[in-house]
Amino acid sequence: MRDPREIERLFKAHFARMHRLALTMVRDDELARDIVHDLFATLLDTGEADTPVPTEGYLLRAVRNRCLNHIRDLGIRERITNLYLPTVDEYETEDWPDEETIAVLREAVASELTPQGRAVIEMRFGRGMKFGEIASAMGLSETAVYRHMRTALARLRECIKQD
Repeated sequence: MRDPREIERLFKAHFARMHRLALTMVRDDELARDIVHDLFATLLDTGEADTPVPTEGYLLRAVRNRCLNHIRDLGIRERITNLYLPTVDEYETEDWPDEETIAVLREAVASELTPQGRAVIEMRFGRGMKFGEIASAMGLSETAVYRHMRTALARLRECIKQD
């Protein structure tokens, strides 16, 4: 573990520039602060005492990469929402699901999905958990949760079409 005093020195010396960079990229002050704080927490937890002290360039690149990851994840979340989650209009205009469709879906969830897909579907629709909560509960990234959801929903759609 790194010396906490060294991390504190780095934090005081570089926080302002790192925060400005993050703020420029994500345009949200609280999120920018979270990204920078998370980076320092990671440095504190993962570094060995004998590893070199990160340079300012390294710290700025790490902030940039974390911001880009966040922006990429937002893009994935938006695509998932647009492609796979029904809109309110779809619920209001259809008499769906009927009892027969519900039975087919339950059977498909039990027999056709992978254990991860089944768990994601159950947590999202059975317990009403958010993607971030599911990711934490399963020890996965939100991107992995989205992938499991996408695959599971595609398989369920196939089962409904076959029936």
